[in-house]
Amino acid sequence: MTEPAYELAQVNIGRLKAPLDSPQLKDFVDNLDPVNADADGADGFVWRLQGEDGDDATDVPVFGDSWLIINMSVWRDTNSLTAYMYQGRHREMLARRREWFERVQEAMVALWWVPAGHRPTVAEAESRVLHLRTHGPTTYAFTLRTSFPPQGATPQLGEVPEGLGCAL
Repeated sequence: MTEPAYELAQVNIGRLKAPLDSPQLKDFVDNLDPVNADADGADGFVWRLQGEDGDDATDVPVFGDSWLIINMSVWRDTNSLTAYMYQGRHREMLARRREWFERVQEAMVALWWVPAGHRPTVAEAESRVLHLRTHGPTTYAFTLRTSFPPQGATPQLGEVPEGLGCAL
């Protein structure tokens, strides 16, 4: 079997409702390590951004806003990312996101294809999110609901469970 030429990068940025050390975010923070461990062991998982402490990325700055936190990872393809996102502990946490994160109108999630072995930077992720906000889903930045294959052909409409995905 040949190695894939491309892998799927994803970024998810959230605006916190309270400080990470607050009682309001205790369940979220307590589940970071288990959810990250689930991702690390998931079929199709390749890499995830980690902070200075080598754990989660809650200390990694994004868009110069201390109320924003970033999750960024690389996966084999959209199917493996979707399978992880919408099952188990991650799905449970996703269903509770409104307890911990502000509802934001603009796009805060973006996907894009990277050459196999490439590890995206925060600046790259910010660029993809801003592009998605301005242009909607394109081959440069897209969503699970409207994704593109690695070579940028016709968009593929994906199935996202009601109430759990991005509106784009």
